[in-house]
Amino acid sequence: MEISQLLKGVLDLAVLAVLREDDGYGYDVLRRLRVAGLEEVGDASVYGTLRRLYKAGLLTSYVVPSEEGPHRKYYSLNEPGRSRLAESAKTWQSFASTMNDLLGEAA
Repeated sequence: MEISQLLKGVLDLAVLAVLREDDGYGYDVLRRLRVAGLEEVGDASVYGTLRRLYKAGLLTSYVVPSEEGPHRKYYSLNEPGRSRLAESAKTWQSFASTMNDLLGEAA
């Protein structure tokens, strides 16, 4: 099974989780996902996910000027985003538990 296929289904959850503690701009979110172990995640996927989550009202954004290049657009998790994160985390835990049970039987 390819990791890229699994990532498509959980990238929203991963991005929301990364933004739970600290705001971040696109490349920073990408870097944090990769440091967490999701090395296969693509740049375009993360940027697209951030835009989609923002349009869905789950993130807020603000711009921070930079003296060394273009301004950076930071994203932060708002209350609807925190609710979605909590709901999605419960769904993921239930699904992962079911899969662990199934795979345990196969071993």
